[in-house]
Amino acid sequence: MNQGFSVEVRDFLHRHPGQEQPVSVDQLAIGVGEKAAIIGPSGCGKTTLLSAISGILVPTSGSVIVGDTEVSKLGEKERRAFRCDRIGLVFQEFELLEHLDIRENAFLPRWLAGREASKEDQERLEERAERCGIADLLHRKPHALSQGERQRAAVCRALVTSPPLILADEPTGSLDQGSGEAVLDLLFEEAQLTGSTVIVVTHDRSLLDRFDKVHELSGREVA
Repeated sequence: MNQGFSVEVRDFLHRHPGQEQPVSVDQLAIGVGEKAAIIGPSGCGKTTLLSAISGILVPTSGSVIVGDTEVSKLGEKERRAFRCDRIGLVFQEFELLEHLDIRENAFLPRWLAGREASKEDQERLEERAERCGIADLLHRKPHALSQGERQRAAVCRALVTSPPLILADEPTGSLDQGSGEAVLDLLFEEAQLTGSTVIVVTHDRSLLDRFDKVHELSGREVA
């Protein structure tokens, strides 16, 4: 079993161009292997925080530490490589390219990092696709899939590398309750099997009992 990553955010401040109110987080600490939810009103910066943890953006000030790596101090190329190897990302709008089939979409992050999919990657994809219930859909383009199938494909892509850290931004937001719970089941099953740490941004408070820890951007830990 792989060991998940801890995540620590300190004195975080990020101001988007033209934004009057910056996103501010005094402290966020998530332990190895924990399942954590981040909640808060729309526009409060939940996606910004997740983007900083993944290294997609660098905060205006403060530090973001994932495992033993201070991601906020890495250069762009280093952050991309770290994200490719160590972090699985699930987006609310799936972010599947329509001209690629599901297999190709699954390996896209590796290709963007200048790497070819290895035989081990191929085997992991087959295993994750079976677990996600899309093993017979890998040859299809995203437009040929239902909403639930598209989100399971996005989850499968995030799990291909057995990442120590899984970040999901509103993964159930565009799904019905049954499909949404099934997606959460897949993420938590991966965490149980591999020891991954899971952080989920959500607005659905009915799901919060399933998490080890719940954090509001106000800094108040509520569970």
